[in-house]
Formats: sequence, C-alpha cells, structure tokens
Amino acid sequence: MILLSVSRTRRRRLGVAAAAGGLLAALLTAAPAAAIPDPGDSPAAAKEVSRSDQAEARAAIESGEIPGQDEIVHSANIEHVANIPKDVLSGTNSDLAFQGKYAFAGNYDGFRVFDISNPEKPETVAQVLCPGSQNDISVSGNLLFLSTDSSRSDSSCNSTTQPATEKSSWEGMKVFDISDKRNPRYVAAVETACGSHTHTLVPDRKNVYVYVSSYSPNAAYPDCQPPHDGISVIKVPRKAPHKAAVVGFPVLFPGEGPDGGGNPGAPTNPGVSKTTGCHDITVLPSKDLAAGACMGDGILFSIKNPERPRVIDRVQDNVNFAFWHSATFNQRADKVVFTDELGGGGAATCNAEIGPNRGADGIYDIVGKGDRSKLVFRSYYKIPRHQADTENCVAHNGSLIPVRGRDLMVQAWYQGGISVWDFTNSSKPKEIAYFERGPLTTDRIVTGGSWSAYYYNGYIYSNDIAKGFDVLKIDDKRTDAARWVRMQELNVQTQPDYFD
Repeated sequence: MILLSVSRTRRRRLGVAAAAGGLLAALLTAAPAAAIPDPGDSPAAAKEVSRSDQAEARAAIESGEIPGQDEIVHSANIEHVANIPKDVLSGTNSDLAFQGKYAFAGNYDGFRVFDISNPEKPETVAQVLCPGSQNDISVSGNLLFLSTDSSRSDSSCNSTTQPATEKSSWEGMKVFDISDKRNPRYVAAVETACGSHTHTLVPDRKNVYVYVSSYSPNAAYPDCQPPHDGISVIKVPRKAPHKAAVVGFPVLFPGEGPDGGGNPGAPTNPGVSKTTGCHDITVLPSKDLAAGACMGDGILFSIKNPERPRVIDRVQDNVNFAFWHSATFNQRADKVVFTDELGGGGAATCNAEIGPNRGADGIYDIVGKGDRSKLVFRSYYKIPRHQADTENCVAHNGSLIPVRGRDLMVQAWYQGGISVWDFTNSSKPKEIAYFERGPLTTDRIVTGGSWSAYYYNGYIYSNDIAKGFDVLKIDDKRTDAARWVRMQELNVQTQPDYFD
C-alpha cells in the first residue's frame, strides 16, 4: 500500500430521432448486457460512433438542445457548490461511503479520503494507492472495506494484473484500519470465489458481516467455477480484523446442472443476462430484509440470520430489463427500486430510440408480510432528458433523501448526470431536480459521468468517473426536512433507519 498524500440553469429535452450506429446496435442487441466490463485497472476504451451520430451531437449542442461539451446545467433548485478534480489516483472513480466529517471515495487505483466538515470546501486528507477494480468501498467503525474484482498477482497493494486462469491469482476483499484517517493501514485480505464486484455490510456489535457479490464464472478459472448462484459471506471480528474469513456461501438460486437455477438469459430470454451470481445487494437491518440485484433476477430475502440469508420472493423482467444492477428500499420498507444497467454502463441508452422503459428503474411494491411478502411491479422511471449518442448513460447508484411521508431519491446516471425524483406514488414517479454536464466528447463514447450520487447530512455528494468529487446543494420545500436528519455513518447499501 502506498499513501499519497460558469453554470446556467436550463430545462431541455432532446427531440431528435437518435438513430443508433452499428456499434451501439450491436452492443444492445447482439448479446445480453453485462455489468461494467472488467478492464483490468484501466478505464474502458473509448468507442467511436457513426458520423451521423457525431453530426447529430454537434447539431444538438449548437441548437441548445443539450449542453455544450463539459458545460454544466441544472434545475433552479440545485446548486453546484464544489468540485475536487482527480489527483494522483487517475483511474475510474467509483463508489462513496461516509463517516462523521469524512467522505471515502473509491477509485480503480485505490481510494481517497475527504474532510467534508465544510461541505462547500472539501479537503483531501489521504490518497491510498491500492489498484484493483472496482474498489467498491464502505466503512464501519475503524474499518474500511474495499472490493477487488480484477485478477491480481497477490493480495498486496503492490500487486499486478494476472490472468484469472492462473490458480495463484487473487481477487476478493481488503480490510483497512482507518482509526487514523490520514494514515489508513491495510490489515486483512480475504479471497472470495469470482472476486468481489461489490459488497454490502451487515454490522453488529462484535462483528461485521460482509455479503460479497460476484458473478460470471468460467470453467477455465480455478477460483471462479460454475455454477456460481450465491454470495460469499465474510465474518470480520471488529477487535481482530486479521481473523476475517469466509463463513458461508449461501445459494440464492438453487438448481440442477452446470448453470444453476437463475434466469437462463439468452437465447431463452433474448437480451437478458444469465444469472450467475449477484451484482449488488442492499440490506435494511432494521427490518431484517435485503434486496438483491442479481443479473437476470431481482430478489427479496430475509437476513434474520446474517450468515444464512433466505430468499422470500424473486422476480424477473424479460421485456425491459437487461441486467439487474442495484436496489433501494424506501423508508417504510414497502417498496424497492431496482436499477437496470442496460449496455453495461458504456453505451448511450438515454435516447429516443431506446425509449423510457429500457434501461430504467423498476419500482416494486412489497405486498404482504414476512415470508408471504411479494414484489409487485408498479412502474418505470427514467430521466426525462435525452442524451447524445456520444454519452454513456444508464441508471446507477443512488440513495434516499430522508423526508417523513415521502419517498425521495437522488440517483447517478453516468453522463446523464444526477436526478432527484419522487416515487411516493409508486405508479407515477416524477423528477423534481437535476444536474448534469454536457458530453465529454462529440465523436466517441468515453466513459464518464456520475457513478454514485448520495444524500448525506444536507448535501448531495457525487463521485464523477472522469471529473472528480462533486458537492451539490438542493433547495426545495419537498426536501428541506431532510436537512435535520444527521447521520454519523452512511454506507448506502446498508440502509439506515433514518428516523429511529
């Protein structure tokens, strides 16, 4: 490990007929969508788009239908108060976690710690070089957790890329001691089957349980063999984190044969990813519930016994969902928002051709109680502003904005920007605020935009893949009450009871 120490408001809708180029069409229709592809430790390569799409993007900018290249636009009730560009960690920015006056920002090259005691003037207090995508990040007490989902030569922070076909390769979870925020200390590593694309904490007083989501097994990978229809559960003793170990691998999709029992994907369900594990899990400890976004399936399960999670209900959408990516409960735990990562986060899917339902959020009511609970589909939500065909855009990570009696959420959409929306009526969701930048380029799709956008103690924080750490402030009577809700710690995938 190496420790390294002019906006304008406008509302617009792109009305052009966005005819997809050959590359985009192939990406969206020739094969099931995948999550963000593992590029080793480098950002995904830029993709050329057709000349007609290039010309269309330029024309839309000139006419004012979309923002200019790198131009910032936002609704009148959003203020952009700070941006901290990327520094020594030049890789892809990823997820965020919060504790007290600190924000922790993942990056494919490691992680960065910000002092946000003054949210409008955040300061960097530490940058830790420890490569390994995605470096999904969370914190609990004095411990910080980091996911590694790229095959490495070993578990150290000095490791190099190494083929997953080699038995000695390593992927999994890393644990750091952050009792000194300026000097994080690497204390443990746990290898997990198929690595750790994301992870979710289920903390208790003496231990932290970690649900590790990973997927896409291959018979040629010694440490990632099919079927892989479950999650790894790690137990980390708080006072002895070096004793962290896998304590189980609960199978969430039981089935016979080499492919297990999840969604079979194509060709049975064209355009849908086969379920070979989970992409992300959100837990609601106060209700002993969890929601899993598992490639071709969405699931609701009980975590009364954290070492033995148990599936209550399972749903599929083989019409409009390509890849179940993440999940968010509302505060009353009678709704779940699932996101679809159509195109893997590297494609332009927020345009007229794709439409309002594909690549959208799916809003489900939870009907019934206990083991009889069912997920019932109500509606889709997608940002109402079309993006250029040179902008990668997809539903990504977001959080609740804690207001009693309302279901409000802020959400990242990559180059689609940040959307604040209301799903109090789960059949009629609506946007109430937004923030975005214009396209990074007008001739290629370059991966960029907001990876995660979360509400924490009065502000919205975003980790932009290319542009760095953003801080936004929302001024709206519908969200004002959230300013009084103060948290000491926030890992969005471990949803708190904001009003307990």
